[in-house]
This record gives sequence, structure tokens and C-alpha cells, in this order.
Amino acid sequence: MTTYTKIDSPVGELLLVGEGTALTSLSLPGQRGAPVVRADWRRDDEAFGEAARQLSAYFAGRLTRFELNLAPEGTEFQQRVWRALEEIPFGATTTYGELAARLGVPRAEIRAVGAAVGANPLLIVRPCHRVIGADGSMRGYAGGVERKVRLLTHEGALQPMLG
Repeated sequence: MTTYTKIDSPVGELLLVGEGTALTSLSLPGQRGAPVVRADWRRDDEAFGEAARQLSAYFAGRLTRFELNLAPEGTEFQQRVWRALEEIPFGATTTYGELAARLGVPRAEIRAVGAAVGANPLLIVRPCHRVIGADGSMRGYAGGVERKVRLLTHEGALQPMLG
């Protein structure tokens, strides 16, 4: 049975979806391709209690790495790319090219790595926001580039904007 919960965060209400206590999706409001709660899903705030605690600690600056039961659906290649995202340290960034090189993916296939990063169903938990363009630009983020900037600023990878 698919279960879900919603929790508030500094980047908007997060939708957590899973099977049992295994998290299959974490999405942000307005995210492209995000799941929509269906009538046959059951709300279960307790099933994702640990995820909610870890996300709260992350946003409070007390957690830099998530340790959750994850079960996202994707191809073998996507799964490989998504696992590699977890190796990007808190407060750091990498480029699509560097990520591809780490995975042994030829330069000609960097777009495939980018597509897999873009298909990551576990935003924040699997930190695709830490992948940026080779020129330092904030390339697309399913949750919105402004949220990507907020997350990277929160982690100290970017300096806060004065204004």
C-alpha cells in the first residue's frame, strides 16, 4: 500500500511517498513530474517519522547526511547516478562532467547523467541540488532553481545574497 505524509520546511511543504516505511519519493510544491496524492493512498505520518526528524535536523543545521530506508524506482543507470549523488559532501558542489567522470561515463554521455540527475525522485535526501554547471551556473532543478540556491546557501556552498 502506498503511504504518504506532508511536512513543512523552509523550502515549502514536502510530500513524502513510500511503501511501508521505505521512501520512494520526496517532492516540493510545483515540482515538475512530482507525484500527486491519489485516493487509494493512505496518509501515515508515523511511517515517515524518522524522515521528518532527519529533514528537520537538516534544515536546523544539525544533520549533513541522511540515513533512511530508500526505495526509488528507476533504471539501473539512474540508480547508479542517484547513489553517486549521496557521495557529494554537504556544503560542496560538483559538475555534471565531474559526476560523469566519477561514474566512468564517457563525455559524450554527460547528457544521460544530467537526465538521470533530473529524474531523481528523492529531492534533498539524494542531493541533486549539489550538481551545477561547469561554469558554476545553477542548471535546472526539478524543485526550481531558486530552491536550489536556497539549499546550497543553507549548506554553505553559496554565500548568502545581500539585499
